[in-house]
Amino acid sequence: MQRGLRVVLRGPGPGVPRWLLVPALLGFAFVIGPLVALTGAVEWSHFGELVTSQASRDALWLSLKTALASTVVCVVLGVPMAVLLARVRWRILPVLRAMVLLPLVLPPVVGGLSLLYLFGRYGLLGRHLEAMGVEIAFSTTAVVLAQSFVALPFLVITLEGAMRTSGERYERIAATLGAAPTTVWRRITLPLLRPALISGSVLAFARALGEFGATLTFAGSLQGRTRTLPLEIYLQRENDPGAAVALSLLLVLMAVLIVLVAYRRVGVPEGREWAAGLWSWGGRATTTESGPR
Repeated sequence: MQRGLRVVLRGPGPGVPRWLLVPALLGFAFVIGPLVALTGAVEWSHFGELVTSQASRDALWLSLKTALASTVVCVVLGVPMAVLLARVRWRILPVLRAMVLLPLVLPPVVGGLSLLYLFGRYGLLGRHLEAMGVEIAFSTTAVVLAQSFVALPFLVITLEGAMRTSGERYERIAATLGAAPTTVWRRITLPLLRPALISGSVLAFARALGEFGATLTFAGSLQGRTRTLPLEIYLQRENDPGAAVALSLLLVLMAVLIVLVAYRRVGVPEGREWAAGLWSWGGRATTTESGPR
């Protein structure tokens, strides 16, 4: 007991001033406090009943399906986008990067309106799709598109940062040995990106799972078709606050598990991890330009 107390009270380390502990702990409390309050508001005696109602099950199942589909869309589109942003030298790339990051700062409702005016019945593309009998707005497809729109930057940023950190050393060596670009991509680039790809995909899935504003604006709220779990929580907030709290806690637990999976060590040898461009070995970090040695 005394040893554990000494460990807790021991200084944070030579590179961390002690006074930083106060605002850091306040920040942790600010993040954790609302979640603790939410846990205390749950009616545990009826928790199972609240989260297993027909409407809740429909919303949960739809959320999982659409989030998985949007994650696939993000991978298919985001990986090539990250490669271009990290490897190609185009003057227009700063503008493209800003456009990719835009969904991170835009209000979700604005994103939903943008999608509506693009794919809606009278939208820029929607009017032509409507003439061909294809309706996207206020459908399950609209949910997937809205989730993909807001989740795509998470995957692109993760992969681009990993590619810039790893450098081009191994790719250049493989190219000088006669490997074709596709072979270099398949045998060199993708294995180096595997941890970042997994983490980015999990984060994109988590963001898609919690999307609300763009989905409501672009897809509406139809049970079993477009009403995802966040929309069900918003609806139950007025009709059944107990169900809303229970579903909120369920979504929080899912998000916590997803974040833990995203930040665990994926495919990295024991004692060494890749994070933010630093290779840590035995607790000591050194900056590298060309990736793993």
